[in-house]
Amino acid sequence: MSDDRDQLKGKGEELKGKAKQAWGDMTDDTQTEAEGKGEEIKGKAREKMGEARDRLSDLGDDEEKRQ
Repeated sequence: MSDDRDQLKGKGEELKGKAKQAWGDMTDDTQTEAEGKGEEIKGKAREKMGEARDRLSDLGDDEEKRQ
């Protein structure tokens, strides 16, 4: 379950970052735009971390079934 939570939080951070970038672009605020890009990258990383944990969990479940 925590894997799904990481994926959802990551997607939320990614979307928030994209919105912040757009706001920074509209208001010519380069700092806000850069912060948004950072949040987007952080969100993508968190999402990928959740996906990796999910795959590792699946591999562990498959290994247990074989024993």
